[in-house]
Amino acid sequence: MGPIDEWLPAIGEEFSKDYYRKLGRIVNSEYAKYTVYPAKEDIYTAFRLSPLSKVKVVILGQDPYHEPGQAHGLCFSVKPGVDIPPSLRNIYQELHDELGCEIPNNGYLVKWAEQGVLLLNTVLTVRAHQAFSHRDIGWETFTDAVIAALNRENRPIVFLLWGSPAQRKAAMLNNPNHLILKAPHPSPLSAYRGFFGCGHFAKTNAFLTEHGLAPIDWQIENI
Repeated sequence: MGPIDEWLPAIGEEFSKDYYRKLGRIVNSEYAKYTVYPAKEDIYTAFRLSPLSKVKVVILGQDPYHEPGQAHGLCFSVKPGVDIPPSLRNIYQELHDELGCEIPNNGYLVKWAEQGVLLLNTVLTVRAHQAFSHRDIGWETFTDAVIAALNRENRPIVFLLWGSPAQRKAAMLNNPNHLILKAPHPSPLSAYRGFFGCGHFAKTNAFLTEHGLAPIDWQIENI
């Protein structure tokens, strides 16, 4: 479980704390005994693709997809060739309705991450076929430290908090330089309660533009 260089000044001390050492032992033993997602080398993909200084938008997910071939370290994203999960279909629908983005044939969101959209799950690993199986083993402490580090950055950052677990993190976010946007989760169970029509992608780009930053190109290309 290797850390990511550019994030080290902000969160490096987490890696030597007792909880993280214990977390490392648990995670290593889980990978040894079970099928765990994502692949070990992909646990920190979000941090590798979105260095702290480049983060402009944060999207919070919960835990990784737990079926084969889906998770690769970015929340809501799946590898090329994998069916687009229902929540991501709804995200694409909202992008289409707000910004006219074409709905692509894949769910591979690396293009967003490379533009500074941190696609962060609050739990970074999961046992195959068992949602939330790695809840409460220490990941939340680590990702809360990440959220706290982002909150300390005195530059424009947009936080997209979808669904109540993500919205609970709003209590940690009090930096006046940031924009916090809340909506129901894009899952089929809740998207109709206000995720559709939330306008978050347009609002994000308006905020970034207002502060002299390049807006996010949300269009995912077909593969």
